[in-house]
Amino acid sequence: MEITGKIILELPERSGVSTRSGSEWRLKSFVLETMEQYPKKMQFEIFGVDRINAMNIQVGETYTISFDIDAHEYQGRWYNSIRAFRAAPATAAPAASAAEPYPGVAPQPSAQPAAAPQPAAPTATDDLPF
Repeated sequence: MEITGKIILELPERSGVSTRSGSEWRLKSFVLETMEQYPKKMQFEIFGVDRINAMNIQVGETYTISFDIDAHEYQGRWYNSIRAFRAAPATAAPAASAAEPYPGVAPQPSAQPAAAPQPAAPTATDDLPF
């Protein structure tokens, strides 16, 4: 999935050591705000030192974020995880037009109404009074 928006907040970095492998890990979180008529906010994470450094996300800049959504259970409760795997600086977004009322949603083709049947022309053998 992809979403484009402005980075409005960088949350504190988290790090630790894996109990399984014993290797160190780092996780950085950001909050992105979409640029729609009614903006929405989304918090996402970047896992791994290599990805954090490669993406080099800066607060105040606009990016197109590619991400995966996953959920996991812990002690009977479910948690969502939104992990970014790619971030690219966004190009200038075109303004929404009347044909596209919702940015990013392609308009559906309109169905052409069927032509109404034309009444039959009266014939010479039609001798009914009404």
